[in-house]
Amino acid sequence: MNITNFIKYLNETKKWNIQGKYYTYIDQWRAWWQGFTPEFHTIREIGLDGETRTREMYRMRMPKRACEDWASLLLNDKTFACISDKNSSDWLIGPEGQQTGGILRQIDFWTRANELVELTMRSGTGAFVMSLDNLKVEKGAVVKSPDAVICMDYDPAECILPLTIRHGRVVDVAFASEVTIGGNSCIYLQTHQLITVKGVRQYRITNEYFTSKDEEKETASYAPTALPDGVIGTFTTGSDVPWFAIITPNVVKNISGGPGLGMAVFAEALDQAKQCDAAFDNYHRDIFLGGKKVFYNKRLLNSYIDKDGKEHFATPDDVRQSLFVHAPGNDPDDEPDWHEYNPDLRVDDNSKAVQDALDYFSFKVGLGTHHYQFSAGNIATATQYNGDRQDMVQHANKHQIKIEAALLQIFKAMLWAGKVIMGQPVNPDAQITINFDDRYIADADTRRKWDQEDALNGFLPKYRYNMEWRGMSEQDAKKAVTEASNESGINERLQFESGDA
Repeated sequence: MNITNFIKYLNETKKWNIQGKYYTYIDQWRAWWQGFTPEFHTIREIGLDGETRTREMYRMRMPKRACEDWASLLLNDKTFACISDKNSSDWLIGPEGQQTGGILRQIDFWTRANELVELTMRSGTGAFVMSLDNLKVEKGAVVKSPDAVICMDYDPAECILPLTIRHGRVVDVAFASEVTIGGNSCIYLQTHQLITVKGVRQYRITNEYFTSKDEEKETASYAPTALPDGVIGTFTTGSDVPWFAIITPNVVKNISGGPGLGMAVFAEALDQAKQCDAAFDNYHRDIFLGGKKVFYNKRLLNSYIDKDGKEHFATPDDVRQSLFVHAPGNDPDDEPDWHEYNPDLRVDDNSKAVQDALDYFSFKVGLGTHHYQFSAGNIATATQYNGDRQDMVQHANKHQIKIEAALLQIFKAMLWAGKVIMGQPVNPDAQITINFDDRYIADADTRRKWDQEDALNGFLPKYRYNMEWRGMSEQDAKKAVTEASNESGINERLQFESGDA
């Protein structure tokens, strides 16, 4: 899907005014994330025949690694949600809050959310987009649908078209993505717009499908096509709760345009990414060209004439029986007619150049100057490096603000759909807490010990410890503390009575 051409079509047909230019930056960031930009990574070399040839630069592809590392730090298998209402917790995240069941497990939420964080860091923006299969609509409005099934899409910036932004928040938005239906490629456009119907502020969701021709050309054309079976064209939700949540890296954008969109976490580090690839390419070429070379006087070579009458020369190494050839009139002990040359691989210089480039790059993407350190061939991240973690910690805490807000918003939408549409006994207004993995600050055992001591010393309610470290809902956590307290009291009484007897 060529999003820039599709935006032109939408602006003409829907009278929108989306700025397509900003998406060229997103395409550039995607190319760096994929690891190849033709204008930089194509090397031109002249061969012995004088012809110019091209080759691809040897490269480290650090932008993708940086996005992967941020996703691993910010949202991983240690991230979980706690919900104060037991029914809501059981329905959304599973019994006892163990993240082993519930809706989130059914849609493989945490795995896909981690992927979305990487795509967000790559493209500058990401979106959770909720939808419901088997949804029932009457007179254009959603009605109770007990058989409805919650689904979730995870869209990067090139699929997100903000339409209305108020106070820095995306209110109306369209999501465009390429889908395959019956072997045919189509563009799926879903539009979410907040409108007022009979005095009630609520979202209207519109689903449209398009076919395209010559998308990569200026003459690209698009045409509406029929909706797949089961897809509803337009309906209102009856609520102002959005069925989407937007994430951006928590950095101030210094690129004009693209309202409602952010910028890639490495957008300001492209020069440093180039330095990494240039240093690694030079290192690789020095090793490639560093093989032993033996130079011979032409008199030591055997010559032969091929069938076309062209003369060729063979070195003693090529013709084994002529390995020792003495040129007439020359003494082999005099100035030799051959010598060997061993090029300097410049391992130390190249290694330092690569390491310097990595340090600059990791600093620019917010991971600290020593996030990538090579020692004896093993890479050590900032988790092991204690001298320069503070920069990464500060940036991680900033990014988590945006991620937490998006998670809370989409969980609220799911609970709302569960209660209002699916008829489940859940509470959309239940308190939700997102617990992030902060092992990059202290290891899990150390943090657990801190919380345990705080709970025993009265600085932290004991039920909060159960919620944090056992994933319990607030209700289950309090019940467990009460049971433990009662059991402790019984044991103490029994011990006293036994000793008194």
